Amino acid sequence: MSLLALQRDFRDWLVTGKDTAAAALGGGPGTAVYQNNYRTALVSSLAETFQRLVLWLGEESFETAAARYIDARPPSSWTLDAYGEDFTDFVATLWPDDPEVAEIALIDWTVGQVFVGPDAEALAPEALAVADWETAVIRVVPSVLVLPLSTNADAIWQALATEEAPPSAEMAERGTAMLVWRQSLEPVFRRAEAHERDVLAWSAAGQGFAAISERLAATLGEDAAVTTAGTLLGRWLAEGMVAAVG
Repeated sequence: MSLLALQRDFRDWLVTGKDTAAAALGGGPGTAVYQNNYRTALVSSLAETFQRLVLWLGEESFETAAARYIDARPPSSWTLDAYGEDFTDFVATLWPDDPEVAEIALIDWTVGQVFVGPDAEALAPEALAVADWETAVIRVVPSVLVLPLSTNADAIWQALATEEAPPSAEMAERGTAMLVWRQSLEPVFRRAEAHERDVLAWSAAGQGFAAISERLAATLGEDAAVTTAGTLLGRWLAEGMVAAVG
């Protein structure tokens, strides 16, 4: 048997645990320790990534969900850091009547991704003095992510992270979203303000500040639109979310 064939048989046995796969390896009872280590390592990896979800569900329920995920989605990447990529969608199928579960998982996953995301230096406020606001386009730092929320999962997550008693799960207003980004080396998040999600999307699409103000004016009125756009830009600068205005 070639080394490649042996590796494939061993992986098949680790993933499936089938007797036929074990027989192909010629392994005895002692080989079970390898499969135990394999599953334990994957459960531990998921628990490390989804720490607040573990607290919300409890260890027993989380480990049951993790075991089912391992059976359904064996790892395929070279790194365990990528293993939880589909876990949010998976737990959504396990708790269809408790949408906060999947959203807590999503926040856990996103905070981790933001932490290892690309670096970018935030723009200094004085740089705006030379901006041409007729053509200026706002570019946020690449770590900024927008998460739509249907529940108060963000409040639950924050309470769990600070070891406080979490609130009961509740449905959020339609259109609720949160922003996640990195300040220096620290992931941070907050609820998106009204219209903020739209302005971010328009900016990402390359629309200039003046054009965005005109779009806001269609629903808010001209004065309120300018105030809203300016307030958002000022807050983004203060929070280190703007990479460039050009």
